Amino acid sequence: MPITPEHVGRTYPPTEPYVVSRAKIAEFAEALGGVEGGDQNPAYRGDDAIAPPTFAMVIGSQAWAALFDDEELGLALMRTMHADQQFTWQRPLRAGDEVVAQLTIEKVRNRGTTDMVTVAVDLRTTAGESVCTATSQLMHTRPEGASA
Repeated sequence: MPITPEHVGRTYPPTEPYVVSRAKIAEFAEALGGVEGGDQNPAYRGDDAIAPPTFAMVIGSQAWAALFDDEELGLALMRTMHADQQFTWQRPLRAGDEVVAQLTIEKVRNRGTTDMVTVAVDLRTTAGESVCTATSQLMHTRPEGASA
């Protein structure tokens, strides 16, 4: 059975804790600039480094594994396009944070062989402090002949 609106509200277990480090923040900031030499924002460097906002997807994407591993939904990463991304921040990710991510299916629309799926990934510290919600819109195509 492919994913349908009946799956809205399905929540998966949190991921294993991810420790945000200064080194990972610096690597990510460096990758943002490509050949131009990275994002040189001083907030991403030093002892009190914070992560660039999109760093949340390093952690959040780990929660996507549960979605694609859920055989009932019939989703395949190779037939999925990431259409939109939004972040709602309570505070920045900081070096030293230990964070888990938990994914919930928020919305599903089926049109022909296309599934439009909205998921929200809640990022929290292992102490329970809410850091960010990363909301993604995904477009998934089903194989010919598969219907919702």
